[in-house]
Amino acid sequence: MEKLKRAVKEIAYARDQAKLSGFHRSLVPFLSFASSLYGVVLSLRRSLYCSGFFSRHRLPVPVISVGNLTWGGNGKTPMVEFIAKCLADYGISPLILTRGYAGGDEAKMLQRHLLGGPVKVGIGANRMATANLFFEKYGYVDCRGSKLFERTYLDQKVGSHISLEKIGAAILDDGMQHWSLCRDLEIVMINGLMLWGNCKLFPLGPLREPLMALKRADVAVVHHADLVLEQKLKDIELVIQEIKSLPVFYTRMAPSCFFEVSNINTKMHLGAVHNAVVLCVSAIGSSDAFVQGMEKVYFLTFDVIYLEASYILFSGAINM
Repeated sequence: MEKLKRAVKEIAYARDQAKLSGFHRSLVPFLSFASSLYGVVLSLRRSLYCSGFFSRHRLPVPVISVGNLTWGGNGKTPMVEFIAKCLADYGISPLILTRGYAGGDEAKMLQRHLLGGPVKVGIGANRMATANLFFEKYGYVDCRGSKLFERTYLDQKVGSHISLEKIGAAILDDGMQHWSLCRDLEIVMINGLMLWGNCKLFPLGPLREPLMALKRADVAVVHHADLVLEQKLKDIELVIQEIKSLPVFYTRMAPSCFFEVSNINTKMHLGAVHNAVVLCVSAIGSSDAFVQGMEKVYFLTFDVIYLEASYILFSGAINM
């Protein structure tokens, strides 16, 4: 199964299919059929929402959607966490709405990183229902209009601390394809390192929607910008601007410290691995970025071992 997954990914990002192996080329007809079927379903679903056959709901607070056009590794979850912390710093209690798929590891990470603050994390496929549960529990504050409108479903006996807990904004994690909820701001994350591959729809290519879906975006963010050549960044921005004139921002990921597994609150300086043999394990969406990021920090080339759902990097002694 892992070999098949890797083959599909290699096909999706191949620049010239003629250079693919016989095994890879044998998969292309099946992937092409599945991709065409996926495109038809995608178009039908979009039409049903646009025509009003399927209802779109609006939450009573501003909604920020963070999504992408390709599979994994676009930096959605770190961006969601960043926005949540920014809102919290401004005195707004945000509610993160996430599906919590694949075991919910990303949702658990968000809960761990944001523990003790005003940020709330709602997990569930039906995000409208999940949001309503949190509104019933904490109440909400709607500041979109000229007047501050407040409402709470809570009994008055709960106490005055409720005003500090009222939800003031919602953040949709992986929300671009979630048509049932209206949003006030659509942020599209773009993996600058992997980009759009062969520009085909899943599973023949990495696209979850055609590139023209960028027309729905309000902001584009190119992730892993520090690992991409400046000219390529200019080319990416040019492609975006040809579809829609958008503000484009750039982000990067950088390790800040180590921590002990037994006590995640214990932080150690990056120099703690000086002259040590290090085993790095990655199971994130874009492990290539992880590999290059580690090489950039330690100025070493790592040996890479591919395992089911994870990458293991092994090197000799790290000299810093």
